[in-house]
Amino acid sequence: MAEDKASLFSDIACPDAPGQKPSHSKTARAQRPKGLDLFAGAGGFSLGAIEAGIDIVGALEIQKNAASTYEANIRNADGTLVDLIRDDILDITPQSAMKRWGIGAGEIDIVMGGPPCQGFSSHRINDAGVDDPRNKLLGRYFEYVEAIRPRVFIVENVPGLLWDRHAAYLKAFYKRGKEADYDLRPAETINARDFGVPQNRRRVFILGIDKRRPLDWAWPPTPTHVSPTTLEPERQGRESWRTSEEVFRPAAANDPNDMHMQHSAALVELFKKTPHNGGSRSQSGRVLECHKDYNGHSDVYGRIDPKRPGPTMTTACINPSKGRFVHPTEDHGITLRQAARLQTFPEKFVFQGGLMSGGEQIGNAVPMDLAVALLRPFVQALAASEGSTSD
Repeated sequence: MAEDKASLFSDIACPDAPGQKPSHSKTARAQRPKGLDLFAGAGGFSLGAIEAGIDIVGALEIQKNAASTYEANIRNADGTLVDLIRDDILDITPQSAMKRWGIGAGEIDIVMGGPPCQGFSSHRINDAGVDDPRNKLLGRYFEYVEAIRPRVFIVENVPGLLWDRHAAYLKAFYKRGKEADYDLRPAETINARDFGVPQNRRRVFILGIDKRRPLDWAWPPTPTHVSPTTLEPERQGRESWRTSEEVFRPAAANDPNDMHMQHSAALVELFKKTPHNGGSRSQSGRVLECHKDYNGHSDVYGRIDPKRPGPTMTTACINPSKGRFVHPTEDHGITLRQAARLQTFPEKFVFQGGLMSGGEQIGNAVPMDLAVALLRPFVQALAASEGSTSD
């Protein structure tokens, strides 16, 4: 039986978190804002936050390989490790996590995170996903916000979150935010290509600001990049969208993420017949058995056009059977490194767990450059607020 919508965000009794609290170099980082990353994944949001000027005090991630990737790559500006809790957020009370991280209510400047979005995905058919258990993680996120009491929190999710079928979850989230004395701004759909990411990627962001500690932060941010066809007077110094062309330069020698799927001979022949630089499966002259009766998604087995922003990196971004993920000119799917570049991860960032897991981690991540663009204005607004207070 479907659960009563009124109880979607009810409290969950959970055991204490395991492990001991490690030491933190708080004095050395006293001048930088403090943040937490819930549902941290491989660390795209954390990476962008650190680049924007925020220290990540703690993070939480359940997926084994993503957590290993996070621990292997993420460091604060002073080189300190982030205290990552490798566990299910439903099994760790906010109070236990706070004790582990060595923080009290009101000590964190920003909490960010993207609860797993599969239940809200646009790929779900009809009403599929309405009662997906993962949807409850949005409510669990806010339980952490209530306990931690950050000055600001930000949620990232797929555009499907705004669909009518999920209205009960979003309404409950906003209601709870209002009751907790947070100013929740309207959900904004933001495309990463408008902020310097070489990828057409639309995601929803929800911003909440503590009414007791208001902050003059212009939201949503003004795009920094625009379509090259935009008339000059409207551009006002903004740059053109970045194309994906740079993504396909050679990888460094011995790059462990310079790998792609090994395809059958039949698929290789299909790719050979598909026109370079943006060609589609239908142009190959071959109809796949699975598409005889149903043509399916037109982008499947299509080549990426390097003259445009790349396609959205999904959790199956290295699999050409799942979208337009074939190399522009070579006869195979894109590599993990190329997918990571489309998400603006640094070259030295190495994903753990192999090809399929790496692709999943990349698809779930917030692009680093987008995170920087979203969070740098927050750091500036916070500094201005503290400066005016001291005056």
